[in-house]
Amino acid sequence: MNAAQAACALSSDAPQWHQINWRHCERDVRRLQARIVKATREGRHGRAKALQWLLTHSFAGRALAVKRVTENAGKETSGIDGAVWRSPEAKTRAIGSLRRRGYQPQPLRRVYIPKANRKWRPLGIPTMHDRAMQALYLLALDPIAETTADHHSYGFRPMRSTADAIEQAFKLLSRKSAPAWVLEGDIVSCFDTISHAWLLDHIPTDTTILRGWLTAGYVERRTWFATDEGTPQGGVISPVLANMTLDGLERALQRAFPRKDLGRGRGKYNSKVNLVRYADDFIITGASREVLEYEVRPLVERFLSVRGLKLSSEKTRISHIDEGFAFLGQHLRKYHGKLLVTPSRRNVHAFLEKVRTIIRVNKAASQAELIYTLNRVLLGWVMYHRHIVATRTFRKIDHVLWHRLWRWARRRHQDKTADWVLHRYWHPVDGRRWRFAADVGDRTPEGRVEWLPLVCANKTAIRRHLKIRAKANPYDPSWRPYFHGRRSATRHSRRRPHPPSPPS
Repeated sequence: MNAAQAACALSSDAPQWHQINWRHCERDVRRLQARIVKATREGRHGRAKALQWLLTHSFAGRALAVKRVTENAGKETSGIDGAVWRSPEAKTRAIGSLRRRGYQPQPLRRVYIPKANRKWRPLGIPTMHDRAMQALYLLALDPIAETTADHHSYGFRPMRSTADAIEQAFKLLSRKSAPAWVLEGDIVSCFDTISHAWLLDHIPTDTTILRGWLTAGYVERRTWFATDEGTPQGGVISPVLANMTLDGLERALQRAFPRKDLGRGRGKYNSKVNLVRYADDFIITGASREVLEYEVRPLVERFLSVRGLKLSSEKTRISHIDEGFAFLGQHLRKYHGKLLVTPSRRNVHAFLEKVRTIIRVNKAASQAELIYTLNRVLLGWVMYHRHIVATRTFRKIDHVLWHRLWRWARRRHQDKTADWVLHRYWHPVDGRRWRFAADVGDRTPEGRVEWLPLVCANKTAIRRHLKIRAKANPYDPSWRPYFHGRRSATRHSRRRPHPPSPPS
């Protein structure tokens, strides 16, 4: 028995799942991932492939894969077989079932989810067994993806977020000598149109397993449909496959538009071409509209066409920084030479519509239930925008909420006076004279009322986001002190309020 098996050994008793030493499993997987990073950086691709085989066949890797798919938000969502792994015994059996030999992926269950433009996005849901296999091979593929990724790609990557992408865009565009033109790029159905041939030729993973996932097809209304292109949205490994497909665009732009003049006839001097990408949404800066229109855009189109992708003619546009542009739900624009980042109008409108809908469908709910439902939505939206110039927008959100909640309260007590309704639902809480809050029935040791207040957006402190370093790799041991210090700094300087507990 090797070290990984000894550390994570199971007995033959029924509660085997609870006997796994998860700390040892994570340590063993991290060691293999660090060795994969080292081999990839040194160009020893055969060595990296051998280490990937060790990881995907290790007990620690298989156990962590099952743990991931049975403890995430989709753990109760089944594929076409209707199976979910709830009991410890089922999870233990699942660990032993993750074998390459004889593995045949099953078709995905096709569902549709609404998009922001009122259209529907197809989503393919794999079976639990296929999800666990994807999670297992993702453990071995992600270290390579992080080592070879574009430096300014921030979507679907560990330790990176939309705030990092926005901060990078701010750094590029805020200086006086910054580029004045921006190409807003959007790819048509990125996940659904990626070339299978390109993926099989360029993704460093087991091609037999990958081909099975790509060609498994999907089932809709009891009918099987083949998949000749694309990687299914909803798969555990799909975001990394899409990222690796788009990686290399930044390097292609750097070769075509180097920052320094490479000599006569070589390169474009002072073109100010830079890329910031989040998944399939990206922006490219440029010194002029002509550079972006006639040089950058054709290069991007050629890069994408090799991979079976193309730019959206509707959403791809070139804008001047003084006119502004929307990126990841936020609006970047220069006012008299000063760059401001604010929540975009479309994002604010969609959020207010969501809040109004929540209040409308909870006409008969108690005040505590309504507050808890609103707080979950409010807190997430406010924390997303707290790193930018959002105080004015937060004030507007509170103003709109007050009027909607006032109508909600007056409708419930049409025979009462306005003063009675005000004192019934608004109370002095946390230093504010009037705050929409519910008495949850608990009392402090001093006998004071325990209130469940509505989150106040305007009281959220605006804090500048500390962008992650471009070359930071969470799988590289040399970067661990950096990530440890970053977590400590974030924990002490940026306190995130927790949503109140649901009413009993």
